[in-house]
Amino acid sequence: MIIAVDAAGGDYAPGEIIKGVVQAVEESDVEIALVGKKSLIHVTAARQIKNNSRISIIEASQVIEAEEHPMRAVMSKPDSSIVVGINLLKEGKAQAFVSAGNTGALFGAAFLKLGLIEGIERPAICAILDITGSTPVLLIDAGANADCKPHFLVQFAEMGNAFAKRVIGLDTPRVGLLSNGSEDGKGNRLVVDSHELLKNANLNFVGNIEANDLPKGKVDVVVTDGFTGNVVLKTLEGLGEAVQNFKHLWRDVSKAGHVHGSALLGSVEIDSWARKLDFREYGGACLLGVSGNVIKAHGRSRANAIKNAIILARQTAEGNIYAIIKKEEQNEQHNSSN
Repeated sequence: MIIAVDAAGGDYAPGEIIKGVVQAVEESDVEIALVGKKSLIHVTAARQIKNNSRISIIEASQVIEAEEHPMRAVMSKPDSSIVVGINLLKEGKAQAFVSAGNTGALFGAAFLKLGLIEGIERPAICAILDITGSTPVLLIDAGANADCKPHFLVQFAEMGNAFAKRVIGLDTPRVGLLSNGSEDGKGNRLVVDSHELLKNANLNFVGNIEANDLPKGKVDVVVTDGFTGNVVLKTLEGLGEAVQNFKHLWRDVSKAGHVHGSALLGSVEIDSWARKLDFREYGGACLLGVSGNVIKAHGRSRANAIKNAIILARQTAEGNIYAIIKKEEQNEQHNSSN
């Protein structure tokens, strides 16, 4: 299996990207196509990749910077690492593509080059939240669509359901709709109308959930619009950073001799929660609904996050998520027409 990886995207490219690639190859059976400027990659990590037969370099002479307008950059830079990587996916030369680069450009290139699965009206970001202590919770949409229609949310739920089955391994994922109250009828017009549609969908829909239900393990798939989902995701990210800072403060206090005995247990629990809320642990989010496996890694990803994003890409490709969503959408269209 070949995973294409954007060597030029992210705050710490290409050094941390290459380190993550090397770690992924050492820990799994993937092959990597590093996409970027060959000369820069060789200067950065010639020793790390020279004798590794499972890492190849694909030349991409251009880079889409974080501050560039996404669609203009995609159109004006056909040899950018993002566009070249997406083309590898389109041509079947890679089974998934991972990038920590410009989010809008990545989604724009995926939309233009790969296209949407027939019947899917909007792609959605599926973020994996490991915050329950048991199985992860999927949040969809986590930022691709700020303005949504009710039937978009039904499609998000169907895609998240397929992902939960094939990648997480759940037989009947519990799907919940994010609202400001658990009662039927609570929420804005989008939530109320979406609730009615989801009740009649072929899903294990358990109703509305509130934001404070996310860590309680009440559902496996949380459905919302991209604006709300991104706010939730960024809030959890900020909380994770706060926990990380508190963890370091706790350790400093402990080293100073002010904490003893059973307080060490608290340190262990804090460390565990810090890891669960740390984006570097889960690596990335999947863009579902496009005709290929696309993984968006965090822009501040270092080596461990890139490694985990590659592993997620492999799991997504092995689960054949794109084909499963395509098949289920075709079945849904067939049932609707009868």
